[in-house]
Amino acid sequence: MVYHVPWIYTPVRTILAIWHQLTKTEIPELTKCSVLMRERSRVEEMIHAMQRAGAGSLQVISDFDMTLTRFAHNGRRVPTTHNILDNRLLISEDCAKKMKDLLNTYYPVEIDASRSTEEKLPHMVDWWTKVHELLIQQKIRKDLLAQAVKESTVMLRDGYKEFFDHLAEQQVPLLIFSAGVGDILEEVIQQNRVFHPNTHVISNYMDFDHAGVLQAFKGQLIHTFNKREGALRRAAGLTALQGRPNVLLLGDSLGDLTMADGVSEPENVLTIGFLNDQVEQRKESYVNSFDIVLVKDETMDVPNAVLRHIISGRDRK
Repeated sequence: MVYHVPWIYTPVRTILAIWHQLTKTEIPELTKCSVLMRERSRVEEMIHAMQRAGAGSLQVISDFDMTLTRFAHNGRRVPTTHNILDNRLLISEDCAKKMKDLLNTYYPVEIDASRSTEEKLPHMVDWWTKVHELLIQQKIRKDLLAQAVKESTVMLRDGYKEFFDHLAEQQVPLLIFSAGVGDILEEVIQQNRVFHPNTHVISNYMDFDHAGVLQAFKGQLIHTFNKREGALRRAAGLTALQGRPNVLLLGDSLGDLTMADGVSEPENVLTIGFLNDQVEQRKESYVNSFDIVLVKDETMDVPNAVLRHIISGRDRK
C-alpha cells in the first residue's frame, strides 16, 4: 500500500527546495564561462524579486566608457569619450601627446588593486583637471564634435540596440553617469540612433562661448571615484527616477558602485561589473564587490537577458 504523506508533514528543507526550484531564475546567459558570481542564489532571488515588482519599479543606472562602449575590438582599444577628442580637427599633435602621457601616468593608478579609493582620489582629480585644461587651450569648436565622433572607432557593445530600445519601450528610465565628456557621449548615442526620451545623462559637459568655442567645463568635475557625490546631489532632481526602488547598475570600475547612492529607499540593487583589463589582479575585488562580474565580455548579452527576465518574466529570444 502506498501512503501519500500530507503536505503538512513534508520536511521544511524539502519544501524550501521545491520552492527554490519553482522560483529559480532560468537565464542561460548566466552560465557563460565569462560570468562570475560570488552568490548565485542571492542573484537569482534578487532578479526574481525585481521581476515580481515589474518594470514600473525599475531603473537602470550605467557608466558609459568601457561599460556601454566596448573596451577593445580586434585586439585594439576602443576610444573613450576623451580619446575621441584626439582628432586633428579638434586638437594639436602636441596636445594629443600630452593627453596620452597623462593617460599612461594615471590610468595604472585608477586600476591599481593595491591602492585604496582614498589614495586614488587626488590622482584622479589631477588627471582630469589637467586634461580639461589642455582641451580648453585648444579652443575646440562645437560644430566639429559630430564629425570627430563619426571619424572615430568608438563602438557600443554588441546588443546595445536591444538594451536601449527595450528600456525605452518599457518606459524604464536609463541614467547614464559618466566621468567622460557628456557632449561626446550624447553624440555617440545619437549617431547610433538609440537616444530615447527615457535616457538621462550626468557627465562633464563643455561650456561654449557665443561663437561656439570651448571656454570651460560646466559645474563640478566628475571622475571615477566621486560619483557618489554626484548621485546624491543630482539624481534627486530627476523626477523620472522617483518611486523606482529596484536598480540594475552597470559599471567597469569599483567607483561605479556608488552611482545608486542617490536612489531613495532602494529595495534591490543588482550590480553588474565589466572586468575588462588586468583580470587576475582585480578579479577577487570585483567578485567581492559586484553581484555579477563579466570577464572580457564585449557584449550586452547578460544585461539584456537579465532585463528580459525582470521586465517580461521570462527569457525570450
